[in-house]
Amino acid sequence: MQIMKTLKILFLLLFLVGFAGCCKEEAEEIDNPAVEAFVQQLRTKTYEASMKLPQFTHKDIPALLRYRNEKEMITHFPRNPISSLELSECKLGIYMLWTIEGIRTETINRDGLLGGFPSQNPLLALRNDAELKFVRTDVSHREVAKAYADWWEKNKDKSAKELKKEDPLKNTDYRWF
Repeated sequence: MQIMKTLKILFLLLFLVGFAGCCKEEAEEIDNPAVEAFVQQLRTKTYEASMKLPQFTHKDIPALLRYRNEKEMITHFPRNPISSLELSECKLGIYMLWTIEGIRTETINRDGLLGGFPSQNPLLALRNDAELKFVRTDVSHREVAKAYADWWEKNKDKSAKELKKEDPLKNTDYRWF
C-alpha cells in the first residue's frame, strides 16, 4: 500500500514538472515567435509581446525575406514609441524588410536610443532630398525588396558584425525614416 502511495506521488510530481515545462516553452514562443508565427500574428492582429520586435537574428533573414514582396496591409504591429508619427498601416513586406534592417543594425536585441527598433518607423523616405519626403509606392517597395534580396545573396555567409557594415539601401534612392 505504501509503495502505491509513493508511486502516485512520484507520478503526480513528474506530471507537474512536465506540465510546467510545457507552459514555459509556450510562453517563450510567444515572446520570441518563429518568423512564420510572427507573420501570422501580424496578419491576425494577435501579436503583443509588449509590442516589441521579436529577438530575431541573422539566421532568420532568409525566412523574413520570403515575405519581402507582400503588399497586404497590416495595422497591428510593433511601433517605435519615440516616433511622433502615428503610422496606422504598413505593407507586410515593408515591415519584414524593416525587421531585417533591425537585425542588420543589431538594434533588435538591445534597448538603445531607438528602443530596439531600426529607425523611427517602417517607412521609406527619399535619401538625398532636402525636405523629408516619404515614399509608399509599389515601385519603391519593389526596389527596396530587390536591394535586400541582392544584399543577402551577396552577404549571407558573413558574420552579424560584418552584415552591419553593408547597407542594403546604399545604391538606392531610399532610406528608413
